[in-house]
Amino acid sequence: MSAPFTKGPSDPTVQPVPASVIEQVDAADTTLSNPKRAVIALGANLGNRLETLQGAIDALEDTPGVRVKGVSPVYETEPWGVDPDSQPSYFNAVVILKTTLPPSSLLERAHAVEEAFHRVRDERWGPRTLDVDIVAYAEVVSDDPHLTLPHPRAHERAFVLAPWHDVDPGAQLPGHGPVVDLLDSVTRDGIAPRADLELRLPE
Repeated sequence: MSAPFTKGPSDPTVQPVPASVIEQVDAADTTLSNPKRAVIALGANLGNRLETLQGAIDALEDTPGVRVKGVSPVYETEPWGVDPDSQPSYFNAVVILKTTLPPSSLLERAHAVEEAFHRVRDERWGPRTLDVDIVAYAEVVSDDPHLTLPHPRAHERAFVLAPWHDVDPGAQLPGHGPVVDLLDSVTRDGIAPRADLELRLPE
């Protein structure tokens, strides 16, 4: 069972971006003047997976300069790159944001949300309480090793493309084309929609 998500002085998501950035976005926070569209992929395979994904969505909404505009259905996905049955299955979802944060600050926030849910990065393809990945940010294409945009493997992953298409059927992945076409080109083996589960759009 994952630790409950609580806000307080020790919560690393309270001020995950520098004070200078907070000052820059404070005025824009209520109106999101000139916001950029960002796509975030969420995944969890430890603890209370659904509760963790909802907590991550709520934490993103609580970020100055960020508004959650769309939340996909939940998919259940077999883990990648590991022996069958060696890990629990993942719950995956995609969130559409409008944000005035630059990509680097949005990445910092994503890492802070992961840390709030005790994400550990000891093992490649290892189990994790929470993944928060920036899939795309506006039309930005960048090979910056700190944050490659769009996500370098998003076009290959049905567990990203399927929920993204559900929440935004007309979506385009910068540099790769329509998400619907990309989805047609990959296998959906190992992923399944969970119609019995639902994530809430923050009020």
